[in-house]
Amino acid sequence: MGRAASCRVAIVEDHRLQRLRTEDLLLRGGDFTIVFSGESLPEFMTWVRSTPPGHRPHLLVLDLVVERQPNVDVNLVAALLRAGLRIVVLTAMSSPPLVRRIVRAGVTVVVGKRDPEEDVLAGVHAALRGEEWMTSELAAVLAGDPDRPRLSQQEERALVLYATGLTVEQVATSMGIGRDTAKQYLDRVKKKYAAAGVPVRSKLDFGRIAWSEGLIDPESGSASSVWTDAAGAGDAREPAE
Repeated sequence: MGRAASCRVAIVEDHRLQRLRTEDLLLRGGDFTIVFSGESLPEFMTWVRSTPPGHRPHLLVLDLVVERQPNVDVNLVAALLRAGLRIVVLTAMSSPPLVRRIVRAGVTVVVGKRDPEEDVLAGVHAALRGEEWMTSELAAVLAGDPDRPRLSQQEERALVLYATGLTVEQVATSMGIGRDTAKQYLDRVKKKYAAAGVPVRSKLDFGRIAWSEGLIDPESGSASSVWTDAAGAGDAREPAE
């Protein structure tokens, strides 16, 4: 869905005042209809199963950590994304590892609960456009993952250049190396992340990794264009042999 007009929204937030404030913010900030507002993801899923497809939400605003209940199921979030639901995560960053797992599952918009309200709206609109969005402060926290694969300086540079839209040939030129060497660096990045349980099958995956690691600015035009530009480009697949 490319715009917010007549957008159906569900909100999962266990704190009632926060949930009501989010409802009010969305209702004042665009043409949104709140079709569900509840405390937990299981409650939301029960509602979805009894709701006709035409009345289900386009967008889910999701709090990851629910008091007195298990945290959000990352696999369920990934399944909802595959089904086409846009998801915006609202987080107090009480569990950075959980947020990292959610980002790796495919969530592209993360907003901190301490962020300004205009950031919440910016994140919602970015999600509806199919873009990624995160403040630089959140990106810095997420980048501090002690378990993430360690890249050499050249591997990291190749990843950043490729993730921001360059072809393998352009990466090589920018780094002053041969095409085969540039491809080797990218292949090493792919293998290291695959070994860590993060498959890299496309240029979009390279972009997602660079974004989630804080290597590219999620608020810059170049970062936002990774998804839209690469999706229609022949170079959106794995680096060519």
